[in-house]
Amino acid sequence: MAAAAVEAVFREERGLLLASLVRRFGDLDLAEEVTSEAIEAALRHWPAEGVPARPGAWLLTTARRRAVDRLRRDQAYAARLAVLRADAERAEPAPAADTSGAGELPDDRLQLFFTCTHPALAAEDRAALTLRCLAGLTTPEVARAFLVPTPTMAQRIVRAKKKIREARIPFRVPGPDELPERLPGVLQVVYSVFTEGYAASSGPRLQRLDLAGEAIRLARILHRLLPAEREGAGLLALLLLVHARRDARTGPEGEPVLLEDQDRGRWDRPMIEEGRALVVQALTGGPAGPYGVQAAIAALHDEAPDVAATDWPQIVALYDVLRTLTPSPVVEVNRAVAVAMRDGPGAGLALLDALAGEPRLRAYPPYVVARGDLLSRLGRDGEAAGAYREALELAGTEPERAALRRKLGEQE
Repeated sequence: MAAAAVEAVFREERGLLLASLVRRFGDLDLAEEVTSEAIEAALRHWPAEGVPARPGAWLLTTARRRAVDRLRRDQAYAARLAVLRADAERAEPAPAADTSGAGELPDDRLQLFFTCTHPALAAEDRAALTLRCLAGLTTPEVARAFLVPTPTMAQRIVRAKKKIREARIPFRVPGPDELPERLPGVLQVVYSVFTEGYAASSGPRLQRLDLAGEAIRLARILHRLLPAEREGAGLLALLLLVHARRDARTGPEGEPVLLEDQDRGRWDRPMIEEGRALVVQALTGGPAGPYGVQAAIAALHDEAPDVAATDWPQIVALYDVLRTLTPSPVVEVNRAVAVAMRDGPGAGLALLDALAGEPRLRAYPPYVVARGDLLSRLGRDGEAAGAYREALELAGTEPERAALRRKLGEQE
């Protein structure tokens, strides 16, 4: 029972605890070390003494004491941290003390979000550090998420922490003049984590539901901490509206099930309703952002009783908006598929063929699969088979390959 309580606190409050300790001591390594020691202490004491009424506060107090003991033993380390703290305080005035009595765990996760996703860090390091620090995944779990060996991931995380320390990246929320430039990077990291969970790049499974769930948890935290940021609402809406279809996206053997073939009765309706409400928030009060527009597209899919009744003209119109906000070949592919549903497969295929020279689509399986599907609908079976063969060489997961082999068999 105590072990389960520690695990629940670890998953729910680890980011909160870690951020509080980084704010207090100014060092991510020290904060992680004493957080782990506090967890170990809880596992020793709670079975005998009972779980405290405020387990998060108990862990924070224990971790703070361990950190102070460590700094007393290592005066050189303490001196280095003091210099870093002085630099940080000169760059950013200390926040006013919390006199509300709200609790012993001040919520500094927003600062930790922006520290872990600072543009000075490599993109792959940002996502890894976010999962390690804010989602509470262990280094082996993060390594599995990115499909790399654990030592490789450990080196990435160490490299990122070293960069934060040596570049003296401040532990703070960017000011109002910096936030518009920095927030998209934070949202992109969370979205990238979700994308890998929604459609794994390789491996035996199409979906990695644990990873998608962690991304949604991070998006929820970010939305709570920045409730006025409409793109934060848009990102959370998008993730919820897409993740709501998770149970219907794969068949009994883990094979992918196309949207038109999914049992919509298995979609998560409460999650869809939550996402739809967030779409309204994301699209109200100013120009729409990319995540808000994508969430609106996802909402139209989720609201339709079937593919035929989907509002394809409106979806195409939203893709027209999206291509002006974030032009990319992937947006063009998705728009072409929507045009095919609105105007027929020939119209969609013409748009896809116009993208044939785009180098970024050469290794993008959905583009090749979409061409194959439209060719098949037009009765051009030989060309469709050729597209499926090409996609089979590019597919990263075994369920995708199995589905393409079936498609190829049908054409041949």
